[in-house]
Amino acid sequence: MGSALTTDGPFDLGVEEEYQVVDPQTWELRSTIHAILEKDLEDGVEEVRAEFLQSQVEANSRVCRTVEELRAEVHRMRRDAAELAQSLGLRLVAAGTHPFSRWTEQQVTRGGRYATLAGELQEVGRRLVTFGLHIHVGIADPDLRIRVMDRMRPYLPFLLALSTNSPFFEGRDTGLCSYRIALFAALPRTGLPPRFGSWEAYRQTIDRLVAEGMLADPSFIWWDARPNPHAPTLEVRIPDMPTRIEETVCLAAWVQALAVKLAREPAPPPLSRFAVEVGRWQAARYGLAARLLLRADQPARLAAEWVDLLLEWLGDVTDELGSRKALAYARTILREGTGADRQRRVLEATHNLPRVVAWLSEETIQTSGGQER
Repeated sequence: MGSALTTDGPFDLGVEEEYQVVDPQTWELRSTIHAILEKDLEDGVEEVRAEFLQSQVEANSRVCRTVEELRAEVHRMRRDAAELAQSLGLRLVAAGTHPFSRWTEQQVTRGGRYATLAGELQEVGRRLVTFGLHIHVGIADPDLRIRVMDRMRPYLPFLLALSTNSPFFEGRDTGLCSYRIALFAALPRTGLPPRFGSWEAYRQTIDRLVAEGMLADPSFIWWDARPNPHAPTLEVRIPDMPTRIEETVCLAAWVQALAVKLAREPAPPPLSRFAVEVGRWQAARYGLAARLLLRADQPARLAAEWVDLLLEWLGDVTDELGSRKALAYARTILREGTGADRQRRVLEATHNLPRVVAWLSEETIQTSGGQER
């Protein structure tokens, strides 16, 4: 693996995946997290965790040194979570939104943290029936963690474009490739992270807000990328929940490679926050057809056109990390479409949203999707 995992890093990897819990008879969301947690603990091993709504379940990977280790972990996570759901007559779905279940019918998970969230967020929180992928990269030095987060901002729309997987909401095609991002925008403390420059500047800001009673703690910040409040990692939260295992592995590999590259190279010319926010909307609206400005000294290009350019730029890092093949799966996404593109094709073929959910459920637990050729 070379020095990338021992200098400045360790740049190891972990992911959190948020799954939908559905009834295979109706393919509606089911608010059953408490029964799932009770069943999960029968063997004394915690495989899944609760989320804000009872129709959501989260699985966390172990810390992985390589993308190959991560691939095995994601297979394990999905297998274990799917078997747990099936033991209760339920199924799992990996996608950014449910295509037709009503948000008004979802129940908030019982527990102190979730009660606090519900009390603050009110209607905008209850409406947030969304599911995402969170990618962690280990960066032990806190100042470096902040610098990488600052430099990662222009690339966050690109990661969203590759991951878009939430075109439908409450029975309608929203016209967006990631409606999840639009739903998230209603919440406080979301969107692009501010540029802090140093760990001290970040801590001063957060500590002041907590001291003034304006923020419960740093875990109530949900930026597209953030310093994780519980571990020395940079946590990238912008992707929609991918349906295919290989998509999760691909996105994690991109985040890891970008983190290493951005940690090592001199700071690039700054790109304005407004330019990044425009690109973020483009990615949510158009997916792979989004026009993105990723660098201040280069022209805007389609997200799809950036793939090969960035693969070449990251080549030295991906060779060192052993992740070139995982990143190159982005070409398969270009060829076969994102999850949003594929969901729309299934609906066009079936004219039936429950069949879209059934298809998503099958894809969620498949051991392989399309392969880069």
